Amino acid sequence: MNLANEQGSDIVVFTGDLVNNKADEMLAWKGLFSTLKAKDGVFSVLGNHDYGDYVAWGSNSEKAQNLQQLKDLQKEMGWNLLLNDNRVIERGGQRIAVLGVENWGLNGFKQVGDMDKAYQGISKDDFKIVLSHDPSHWQAEIKEDPRNFQLTLSGHTHGMQFGIEIPGIIKWSPIKYRYENWAGIYEEFGRYINVNRGFGFLGYPGRVGIWPEITVIKLKKKPLAATEETERKV
Repeated sequence: MNLANEQGSDIVVFTGDLVNNKADEMLAWKGLFSTLKAKDGVFSVLGNHDYGDYVAWGSNSEKAQNLQQLKDLQKEMGWNLLLNDNRVIERGGQRIAVLGVENWGLNGFKQVGDMDKAYQGISKDDFKIVLSHDPSHWQAEIKEDPRNFQLTLSGHTHGMQFGIEIPGIIKWSPIKYRYENWAGIYEEFGRYINVNRGFGFLGYPGRVGIWPEITVIKLKKKPLAATEETERKV
């Protein structure tokens, strides 16, 4: 938390899987995670593990109560949980839209993300950041969407907690055979996705070759083309 806050970021985002199975796993960490701050807010979405799908619940109402508890915890921590919803940050007459969808996955993973709902009230001309837990959503729906979602932020893969990475030389993990986009930044059709390797674990309590990470992204506006610059001066 200290390292994240030291970045002085305008926004902080969390792209899902706050817990492995149950909301009460988060109770001991609530105070610490509440210290996460950013000028324009902390935004989050749900990951597949957050819904409690991997637990044998006594009833549907018990499962629903668990999910509601996790949602309430995020609100109490001061986070903006986006459930197929968006928030717009305005500064100097310019807008950045942060869209958050619920989990959308392939191969048996929960698929409740709804881009149409998340997009409501947003303009095609707005710069858009999409928070979607599973990077397969970007491959299947987002990257070629005519509404032009310029940047997507995901997680989910954890880099499989195992691999070999030497920057500029090799980046490999067995997870690459399941997910085309599994760690770092990718670009297609002028749209980008960054897949964070996470900083927790599932199953094996450690990592080999895949370091936990906090991703810091700085957005830079492209310079105007010569014709556009001339027109603006005129």
